Amino acid sequence: MCAERREKTSLAVLADLVGGCVSGDPSTAISGVAPLDSAGPEQISFLSNPKFQSKLADCQAAAIIVHSSLQGSLSMPLLLTANPYLAFAKILTFFEVPPHVGLGVMAGAHVHPEARIGANVTIEPGCVVCAGALVGDGTHLHPNVVIGADAVIGNDCLLHANVTVREKCVLGNRVILQPGAVIGADGFGFAPDGQGYYKIPQVGHVVIEDDVEIGACSCIDRGTLGVTRIARGVKIDNLVQIAHNVQLGEHTVMAAQVGIAGSTAIGKHCTFGGQAAVAGHVKVGDNVTLAGRGGIANNADGNQSLAGLPAMPHREWLKATMTLTRLPEMRRELQQLKKQVEELKSKLSENEG
Repeated sequence: MCAERREKTSLAVLADLVGGCVSGDPSTAISGVAPLDSAGPEQISFLSNPKFQSKLADCQAAAIIVHSSLQGSLSMPLLLTANPYLAFAKILTFFEVPPHVGLGVMAGAHVHPEARIGANVTIEPGCVVCAGALVGDGTHLHPNVVIGADAVIGNDCLLHANVTVREKCVLGNRVILQPGAVIGADGFGFAPDGQGYYKIPQVGHVVIEDDVEIGACSCIDRGTLGVTRIARGVKIDNLVQIAHNVQLGEHTVMAAQVGIAGSTAIGKHCTFGGQAAVAGHVKVGDNVTLAGRGGIANNADGNQSLAGLPAMPHREWLKATMTLTRLPEMRRELQQLKKQVEELKSKLSENEG
């Protein structure tokens, strides 16, 4: 399915890959990437935070990825770059994520005759691709992936085992779905009939734009009518629930167990901590950070950091939480003050009498 991992590569080649430069011997041979405290003499490591610079004294790595400002400060070979963490990610990808090699439709996969399959694809055993579905060039479907009728999967997508993309849903290019993700499940829509609930047909679909990654066992529900849209560059962690007709803006990031209720619109470049939540029919502006376990119940303007439930500005929330630990002491003080006030009132009454 994939080519073997790469062999040794010179430090100069890696510097060209990440747009950096070399301090030291550019021909230094590199076989892989490892942490500072365990890297061997043929591996490259990285230092993204200067406070860990003391760890370099005992590091055995062949070379270190560091910020350009550290040029000349170390005797070992360095790969100098403005963003060491990004360079680390690109080099790790270079060594450990070889290009996809298409194996076609493998034995044990079921592809409907009316499905359209692009070039250089891999469709592994147990997969089901239904009538009218399109699987784009270079896409890889791991075992037991199900692609519903008339669904569209773009080019160079990676769908891990047990992913389901239901009927009429659309994935852009380079989308990654981790194991067990479900795209296009029915939204949670029921009309009360006096005794129970009547199911509202969920006849919309989901559109996931380019370069989105969705974590394991996360669910993106289809619209009741219309579209649930995940804009390009969004990154969603495991166990996240996105309800029907939600709109997620470009490059928004959500940690595990976030929940977004129906018909809510989230802006661009937002960040949601673990177990954060947003109520339905709410609009959240661009560049909003919501801390873990925070909850937004009303419209929220952009360009702010929020925390708590109900959400409030992060600085105010910090002050409030610092007060919480003192509540028992403050309660005792209040009771003492009330007692003292009552005693004073009693003495005043006696004096007036």
